[in-house]
Amino acid sequence: MPDTVAYQAMSHEQLLETYQQLLLQNSSLEMRLHKSEERRRAFIHILTDLNMVNRKLHDQRKAMIHILADYEHDRSRLAAQTERLHNSRRALMHILQDAHQSNLRLENSRKAMIHIMSDLKETSGEVQRRELELREKQEQLVQAGKLATLGELTTGVAHELNNPLNNIGLFVGNAIDLIDLGMADTDPERILQELDSAMRQVRKATEIISHLRTFGRAASVSREPVILASVIENSISLMQEQLRLRQIEVQLHLPVQEVVVMGNEIQLEQVFINLLTNARDALSEVVHKVITITCEIHGPMVDIKFGDNGPGIPEGLEQRIFDPFFTTKDVGAGTGLGLSITYGIIKEHQGAIVIENHPGEGAAFLIQLPLNADEL
Repeated sequence: MPDTVAYQAMSHEQLLETYQQLLLQNSSLEMRLHKSEERRRAFIHILTDLNMVNRKLHDQRKAMIHILADYEHDRSRLAAQTERLHNSRRALMHILQDAHQSNLRLENSRKAMIHIMSDLKETSGEVQRRELELREKQEQLVQAGKLATLGELTTGVAHELNNPLNNIGLFVGNAIDLIDLGMADTDPERILQELDSAMRQVRKATEIISHLRTFGRAASVSREPVILASVIENSISLMQEQLRLRQIEVQLHLPVQEVVVMGNEIQLEQVFINLLTNARDALSEVVHKVITITCEIHGPMVDIKFGDNGPGIPEGLEQRIFDPFFTTKDVGAGTGLGLSITYGIIKEHQGAIVIENHPGEGAAFLIQLPLNADEL
């Protein structure tokens, strides 16, 4: 009311001026309102942006928390790996130290091995020399046993040689007598017959001497096909006179077919003579003396058995019978080498020899030899 009264008291110019002022004020207010509105809208935009920034910051904070958690996890894992690496490094140091010690031990072992190899080489050379000496001694021992057997055969062989020599003297004497009687021209055929008979006796004596020389010489190490029956018969022929003088009957049972083994004839003959000699001595106290020799083929092997009907071997001595220098004979009656040499020769021929003992009834030596491969 007071403003209305005041406006009524004003003049037209004053009102117009006042109106103009009001318009200016209104325009100023509108501008201020417009600016306020723009500021409000800007503030709303700013608030919106701040809200978005806050959300982004919240998301970034959560991402940062996850990153920190991952970092902490990685840090813990790296710490554990660092500890493991540290432990591995310490273990590696121990391993390296052990490896160094092992290398030192290996070096010492290598040096020791070099010394051992050197000693082994010297020992091997010594063993080879010893083996060579042993083989030479064994060959000498076999030869000594053979010569001892040959010495035992001398008496019988001398008797066998005496018969041909007497016969030679008789036949040659007859031829001389015929010539002295002047029958050289009238009956030359009779003289030639006497001389031919003398030559047959010479060949017989030569054969005996040749057999003794062959048996007496050192046997070679060669192996060749040997007819077994021939070797057995030759062995019996050398012992024939001794067996005859002691009234010992020899029963020989050989197969019809020819039996051939791969071996050394002289060595096998020595084996058979040793067994015959052993059987001969075992029959010294027996009334009816019999030596039985059998030969049988069993597959790839041949069995040769030399048996006698003597008292046999005393119980408990079967395991020692092949030992060198072991003998059941009286002192000075035997060398104890025969069966030992026999055992060694049979083993060299890839054979075997065993004893079949029957105390009070006799004993037998069974020899097994492989047949010649061509005969299988």
